[in-house]
Amino acid sequence: MLKKSLKDLSVDHQKILMRVDLNLPLDPEGVIANDHRLQEALLTIKYLLEKDCAIILMSHLNRPKGKFESKLSLKVCAQRLNTLLNKEVKMAPDCIGEEVNTLKESLKCGEILMLENLRFHSEETNGSGEDFAKELSKGCDIFINDAFGCCHRNQASIVDVPKFFPQKAVAGLLLEKELRYFQDYILNPQKHLCAIIGGAKISTKIGVLKSLIQKVDTLLIGGAMANTFLKAQGRSLGKSLVEDEYIQAAKEILKECESKRINLVLPQDLLFTDQISSDGQTQILGINDPIEEHLIAVDMGPLTIDAFSKALEPSQIIFWNGPLGICEIKPFSYGTQKIAQKLSQINAIKVIGGGDSAAAIEKLGLQDSFDHISTGGGASIELIEKGHLPGVNALSNKD
Repeated sequence: MLKKSLKDLSVDHQKILMRVDLNLPLDPEGVIANDHRLQEALLTIKYLLEKDCAIILMSHLNRPKGKFESKLSLKVCAQRLNTLLNKEVKMAPDCIGEEVNTLKESLKCGEILMLENLRFHSEETNGSGEDFAKELSKGCDIFINDAFGCCHRNQASIVDVPKFFPQKAVAGLLLEKELRYFQDYILNPQKHLCAIIGGAKISTKIGVLKSLIQKVDTLLIGGAMANTFLKAQGRSLGKSLVEDEYIQAAKEILKECESKRINLVLPQDLLFTDQISSDGQTQILGINDPIEEHLIAVDMGPLTIDAFSKALEPSQIIFWNGPLGICEIKPFSYGTQKIAQKLSQINAIKVIGGGDSAAAIEKLGLQDSFDHISTGGGASIELIEKGHLPGVNALSNKD
């Protein structure tokens, strides 16, 4: 890595400002539903505690649009971290201001302070955040970015804060691990690479698909985005989601896969419903069957599950990003679950690109069967597409 990492600096007894990604899903009662990102941040936090550092954590939570919302306070994250570490985590009333500066100044080595939600200030996201970043940086010796899931965002705490830490803005242990997995196995694969790409829209993944077809041996496309490819092949899909304006792009990707002799696998059959609801009437139809105009494709069928499973078997590296059905509705999550179970049984390097595919794996309790489950779906997609991330670019270069 050309950027400095945490272990490139002597951090003993230093006051650390650390950007973490605590944008955790909350249930309707405001309870954390999944703390994977927080668990992953412990790697760096525990390292810093061993070095007797004073740690100041900052993050955003959801989209409060520049004003305080009590239900989006990071207090819930501070409380969970307190439980995980069995250690007091002090909670600041804001992320900047005189009271916060006083708390920073009084923070002793071995103590942790959680700043309040960064997005309670519009300067975090509105593109004019240098003054905000300067305030965040006050009283700190070293900046650590450990928020891989936010590194694709040009936001103040990600790209402006490092400017105030010359030669001392570094990657945390989690960020370094994320970059290493993507660099070694996805961006520069040395073995048979298979990518599984799902999700709703091809429009959000055109770039990553174009990048991946320069690297993969096998490409499996599922989810609603596969519909656009099927229509590009002349299939009719009733009322299923299709992005007609991207049909030409889909045709170009199909053509390039053929010219590069990539094993491209698209759905052979699909689960259709008359309404996107668990109460809908469903049926499995092949892609060449007549599809009534009112039907909507919501999941893979058994032939597709079998075809995907067989295509995965020779793979030595597997990357998966995006669900293969409408996973939030239980009857339409079967295909995603079956592929997750199949992957857990395959002997390969398996990297999961965050998001709903990661959630599906964790829900099934299969996470220990995977080499790396990324904390950032959007960041992993942009890293593969562009080869770099703004948040990483902003860090100090190695000497």
